[in-house]
Amino acid sequence: MRTMFPDSIQRVLVTGGAGFIGGAVVRRLLRETDVVVFNIDKLGYASDLSGIDQTLTDLRQEVQGRHQLLQVDLVDPAATAAAVRQADPDLVLHLAAESHVDRSIDGPEAFLHSNVIGTFHLLQALRQHWESLPLERQQRFRLHHISTDEVFGSLGPNGRFSETTSYDPRSPYSASKAASDHFVQAWHHTYGLPVVLTNCSNNYGPWQFPEKLIPVVILKALAGEPIPLYGDGCNVRDWLFVEDHVDALLLVATHGELGRNYCVGGSGERSNKEVVHAICSQLDGLRPQGEPHSNLIVSVADRPGHDRRYAIDPSRISGELNWQPRHSFEDGMAATVCWYMDHLDWCEKVQQQSGYGGERIGLRRG
Repeated sequence: MRTMFPDSIQRVLVTGGAGFIGGAVVRRLLRETDVVVFNIDKLGYASDLSGIDQTLTDLRQEVQGRHQLLQVDLVDPAATAAAVRQADPDLVLHLAAESHVDRSIDGPEAFLHSNVIGTFHLLQALRQHWESLPLERQQRFRLHHISTDEVFGSLGPNGRFSETTSYDPRSPYSASKAASDHFVQAWHHTYGLPVVLTNCSNNYGPWQFPEKLIPVVILKALAGEPIPLYGDGCNVRDWLFVEDHVDALLLVATHGELGRNYCVGGSGERSNKEVVHAICSQLDGLRPQGEPHSNLIVSVADRPGHDRRYAIDPSRISGELNWQPRHSFEDGMAATVCWYMDHLDWCEKVQQQSGYGGERIGLRRG
């Protein structure tokens, strides 16, 4: 089934389109719409175009000229403005961000530059672009800013985050994303820039850079190496399969109410311990060894300031836009484990390119 896009949307700018979620958005747009996609990405350590290249190869002439990569760092205001002028977008999906909490603990300044200053430069360029458009194009233009549930802080054993939850970021990463959210809303209220926002729960699925929990566990287990479990393993996240998130992003981008934010969750609350054991159990069936893969699990020092629980109430996006996740946690996890088993060469390639070898990061306290 093709993604339903208004005919008026012909040029889409995706920032961070060589990243995990951004790449999934770009691939969907190429497969299921006729829009021209302008992909702004600085091509940092976690960027990779393999999935997009595979899509372009599969579709061949159908996507001729419809994907244009613009290697730009949003921290550079002149390059950002030039890229926006070149793209001349009807719609912008802003996903470019440093996103790994552990890396934000080790090097918070990079998150300030990318997530806050970069977003500011993009907003300035888009405001100039929007104000210069003919009235008809002004009225259909919109910016969709994609954020995280981590801006809301940490939940106790009960309750869920919603669009009215107060911001309470606890890590350098979540603080930088909270700041970018506020800048986007300020540009809407002060300058009239047409925006929508989403705050999503933890994404997982194919093509995720192998330093996040799920790919780390899969790769460690397959290699017979110790599987690290932070603290007591009882920290809870609401897991969202990336393709379900793409469904929500494109729906909000085209049909969400301007100035409104929407919380997107996968109805997949699991503790880290439950996630790790689910992966091990699946691998026991797919690639059995002499003993259960769960025997490889080892407790390690917890992440500094580790939020205890996240959970999303998706009532607004479900009620207003009729969105529901299409994948259960079990189905999404099964597909993800199988994908990584079939793409070990890709994992090795991106790890070598980035210089990341599976080591623990995010322990610095000073």
